[in-house]
Amino acid sequence: EVQLVESGGGLVQPGGSLRLSCAASGFTFSNYHMSWVRQAPGKGREWVSVIRTDGFATYYADSVKGRFTISRDNVKNTLYLQLNSLKTDDTAMYYCAKGDARWGINPDEMGQGTQVTVSS
Repeated sequence: EVQLVESGGGLVQPGGSLRLSCAASGFTFSNYHMSWVRQAPGKGREWVSVIRTDGFATYYADSVKGRFTISRDNVKNTLYLQLNSLKTDDTAMYYCAKGDARWGINPDEMGQGTQVTVSS
């Protein structure tokens, strides 16, 4: 059974930073591309970033490019997302997901999410 547990969210002022983590279990983490997606109140789910299996290829939505950095540790089975220069529009629930979110995500292979709130 795929288990993904996110942590690291919180309340931060505009311009601030957070680091999200996602602990993975129940599958061979190093064999899968991994993604971060987010959903703001009243909006649809949006893919944020994708990292390929070896960690060298990464992809970002235009809305976060240059501000967010995705990474992974295939020894610790952990996915990360560094969020810098946060904006109020970044307020959302952030989920990690197994697979490449640009092509769709199985809702059963997503975590429960961690809330990021950007507000002064």
